[in-house]
Amino acid sequence: MQRKTQQRSAIRDALEAAGRPLSPQEILEAAQGEVPSLGIATVYRGVRALLEDGWLQVVDLPGAPSRYEMADKDHHHHFHCRSCDSVFDIEDCPGSLKELTPRGFRLESHEIILYGLCSGCAP
Repeated sequence: MQRKTQQRSAIRDALEAAGRPLSPQEILEAAQGEVPSLGIATVYRGVRALLEDGWLQVVDLPGAPSRYEMADKDHHHHFHCRSCDSVFDIEDCPGSLKELTPRGFRLESHEIILYGLCSGCAP
């Protein structure tokens, strides 16, 4: 377990308040409200420590930089806004995708990403 610092606390607060996956730059901008002198290198160190602690998990999207979200969430999927580049949680899941799995294959997990415009960007 890493030691608790004001910077790491601000990073955690930013992620909890957002309630959605954030990029390091989004974490920086949100956490600077609590620690104005916070820099991007400190955010990356804090994210790495929170990943090691198991508090954070990576959200990987094809062709996009990694985002980070709290690791205590149940299985869910994501919506990626093509305009503002924000990523949002989708709490619903279509359920079993076993019928889509080719014969003789064993499905172990799945990830569904929806793309479009978020409510802030849609006309």
